Amino acid sequence: MPDHRTIREHKNLKFFGQLLHDPNLWHLNRRSVSGAFAVGLFVAFVPIPFQMVLAAAIAIVARVNLPLAATLVWVTNPVTIPPIYYLAYKTGALILNEPTRNIKFELTIEWLMTKLGYIWEPFLLGCFLFGVISAIAGSLIIRGLWRLQVIKSWQARKSRRLRQKSLQNKR
Repeated sequence: MPDHRTIREHKNLKFFGQLLHDPNLWHLNRRSVSGAFAVGLFVAFVPIPFQMVLAAAIAIVARVNLPLAATLVWVTNPVTIPPIYYLAYKTGALILNEPTRNIKFELTIEWLMTKLGYIWEPFLLGCFLFGVISAIAGSLIIRGLWRLQVIKSWQARKSRRLRQKSLQNKR
């Protein structure tokens, strides 16, 4: 985990000011970690720049682990964005029962002004759907893994106590 002082001083997060001093933003517990997974994975599929700032803002409001939420947005990165966004577009088009268009992507203002108008509805629907599904799945998986770890710890403790009792009875 990055040092909380480093994050508080980060140039893009300084405007959050005193809100960054909430200790819940830095704790690792079942609620904060599963919530951070939900926030980070949902925001990862929001097709905007500076996703980390959005994830940080939501983490602060939800009072979940901020560093983890901000880090998880990197599920979508320059390598994974093209296939993920293409699949999101195809999924949205399938749900809306629209034919998929063969549009060559260009990162230019002209492309955004002309071509994005053809695909924005299925694209955003697919991104929203992927975000919701991954947020729910991530949160549930973390909660399940956390619960399994707690059960495992309790069983190990119980086993140690029984061994200690057994040793004491033999003396």
